[in-house]
Amino acid sequence: MSLTGSADSASPLAAAFARRGVHYGWVVAGVTFLTMLVTAGAVGAPGVLIGPLEREFGWATADISSALAVRLVLFGLMGPFAAAFMNRFGVRRVASVALTLIAAGVLGSFAMTRLWHLLLLWGVVVGLGTGLTAMVLGATVATRWFSERRGLVLGLLTASTATGQLVFLPLLAALTDSVGWRGALTFVLAMLILAVVAVLLLMRDRPADIGLPPYGGAAIVPAPAQPASLVAMLASPVVALGEAARSRTFWVLFGSFFVCGASTNGLVQTHFISLCGDYGMAAVTAASVLAMIGVFDFAGTVGSGWLSDRYDSRWLLFWYYGLRGLSLLYLPFTDFTFYGLSLFAVFYGLDWVATVPPTIKIAADRFGEKATLVFGWIFAGHQLGAAFAAYGAGFSRTFYESYLPAFFIAGALCLFAAGFVVTLREPKDAIAPLKAAA
Repeated sequence: MSLTGSADSASPLAAAFARRGVHYGWVVAGVTFLTMLVTAGAVGAPGVLIGPLEREFGWATADISSALAVRLVLFGLMGPFAAAFMNRFGVRRVASVALTLIAAGVLGSFAMTRLWHLLLLWGVVVGLGTGLTAMVLGATVATRWFSERRGLVLGLLTASTATGQLVFLPLLAALTDSVGWRGALTFVLAMLILAVVAVLLLMRDRPADIGLPPYGGAAIVPAPAQPASLVAMLASPVVALGEAARSRTFWVLFGSFFVCGASTNGLVQTHFISLCGDYGMAAVTAASVLAMIGVFDFAGTVGSGWLSDRYDSRWLLFWYYGLRGLSLLYLPFTDFTFYGLSLFAVFYGLDWVATVPPTIKIAADRFGEKATLVFGWIFAGHQLGAAFAAYGAGFSRTFYESYLPAFFIAGALCLFAAGFVVTLREPKDAIAPLKAAA
């Protein structure tokens, strides 16, 4: 396997890594890991802000949750268009713009005093910024830069998203307790600036840009032709949706990912700390349980990427959704002790986003060259589910004075999704690979 392609066309930086036996794809994957980690930390930050915002401004949980639901909807709906933007303008530009937008939303929230400020800054601005990267960034980098170890890379990059959402939370909760929620967001802002610098210095769009084949490939792959106009570029995700929607495979993946979002970042990430507070657990302790979930998720998601290279993705998804559903149904019976929640964290954490690598693999196998655009729409389903759960759980707590109905519903949905995904047939069930370039 060649690391450098043409020695004359390889960039000095890529050549320096190649002399040490390191393909530059791993550098790009590392920068992507950092970007998704920091972005996810920003997405997860509201999980520790609900209580402080209620106390400072007197806002109801349902009102705060509605603003956060807008963020999750935009986070998902931007996915297909983010793929189109990356194809036309490049990963480096899109990622740097996205991080800058998120930083602007975080900075502006220091001065917010009204609910519509929260809706604008955390709902719209942060929603648009995080949506420009989302899961599509990891899928794009893995697809462009890796012919081999793609499942492993997808697992690592997916794990960075959940790890950022969860592992930062104990630190943010501690900072909120000690210096206030604005101090906690100052840390988030500093991490976003660090990620912007890394993207500008080290990120590259495609292996061909620096004279390399993808990792594991023998030949340099030129960039495919792009739509001639901006209108055609913006229309390409809609065209991809129209073609993919004729396939039952798309709707099974879309529906199961709706359940995935409803049972993870929409519910647990957003409301778990507040739920534990209802049972007398301190925010820092509850955040440490979320961090434990993040640690086990990292192992589970990387392992899922490795397994998805070797085993039938449908049955992997069956086990992931089934075990997640049982974990959520078990949660109310933990008595919200640290020991009981630790058992929940182990089994739930292993399944947090382990669903992503096999879902991407099925999409790549069945939708060909437009898999990243199609996956963007599948991910939109994930975030619509997340928004549904984020608002629904807040509604449940405000009007029924309990989060538990939302957790029981999410557990039942996971068990339904487990049975739903195994109804997929072999790849011949899917539409013919789409012809337009990714």
